[in-house]
Amino acid sequence: MTPPKREARDEPRPIVSHDRQELRASATVVGVVVALIVFIYLVREVLLPFVFAGILAFIFTPLVDWLARRTGKPRWLFALVVLLALVLAGAAIGYMAVPAILYEVTRIGGNLEGTVTSFMQKFIGTGTITLLGEPISAQGIGADIQGAVHNWLSQSGRMFTLAALGFAGMFGIILAWVLLGYLLFDARKLSEGLFWLVPPHHRPFVHRVWNDLAPVLRRYFVGVALVVTYASIVAYIGLGVILNLHHAVLLALLTGMLEVIPIVGPGASAVIAGLVAVREAQSSWNILAYVIYAIILRVSIDEFFGPIVLGQAAYVRPALVIFCFLVGGLLFGVVGVVLAIPVALTIKASLYELYKDERGADRMADGG
Repeated sequence: MTPPKREARDEPRPIVSHDRQELRASATVVGVVVALIVFIYLVREVLLPFVFAGILAFIFTPLVDWLARRTGKPRWLFALVVLLALVLAGAAIGYMAVPAILYEVTRIGGNLEGTVTSFMQKFIGTGTITLLGEPISAQGIGADIQGAVHNWLSQSGRMFTLAALGFAGMFGIILAWVLLGYLLFDARKLSEGLFWLVPPHHRPFVHRVWNDLAPVLRRYFVGVALVVTYASIVAYIGLGVILNLHHAVLLALLTGMLEVIPIVGPGASAVIAGLVAVREAQSSWNILAYVIYAIILRVSIDEFFGPIVLGQAAYVRPALVIFCFLVGGLLFGVVGVVLAIPVALTIKASLYELYKDERGADRMADGG
């Protein structure tokens, strides 16, 4: 007689605690973020056209979608119109700036020693001064700088490097416009594809963060564009119409573009335009007029126009701005400088959403 068979019992399964699941999820997210940072660092040299095209597409995609919904026409038609308008605007800026840049480079390069000597005479005069026991003159400084530049250019491969950088710059500009067209035409599919890369259990959180972040980022980028436009117009009025400086258009465009870099950019543009004003000054009144112009420009941007167009949602404290720019520039170069504030705003929105969930959980645990 065979013994009765024992009923099969399910082996007890290990139970993974909720905290351990959260820890694993957090470790996964941290690992993905670290891997992404390393990847961006490795390819940082080729990212600038992608960043430029991505920012413009992010700003103008809602306009394309709105026009398509409003008129009932195909979306690609308005994407093409926006792309052509942006290309024409870029071509107009290049048409105004490139001839002035080439003229200045040719003029300074043709007589570098004379240019530096004339400029230094504005500060130390035509005589000789003693610094740390060494006699220094404006003519000697000009000769030293010209000799240093000549030695640098005469080294093997320098001219080839400059030519390669020029070719890479032209290719980067063309690539940026091509990428912008692709992003404008296929923005929805691309955004859906990026969202699909997020692990499914993290998608609700990412979706909430993006809903909070997108309006802030869009207002920041549009606000920066308006500040650049405003600074360029006001700078041209001050530098060209009132002070009558040479190449005021180029200086005005440079002043506007450097507004993209808070704190550091405005200071650099003020120094560059100030050096030109000092070089062309006929008397101390011309220098005083430039100082008045610079103060009016900064007050109008920092105290009135900037806060209005940027708003409090995109506000980041100055100390954090400086830190972000230094770290971004050190690690990723120009791309890091451009994306420093957007990354800071992204972290701010993510932490806000995370802590908001924790505050809600704490209130539920307390019974209220």
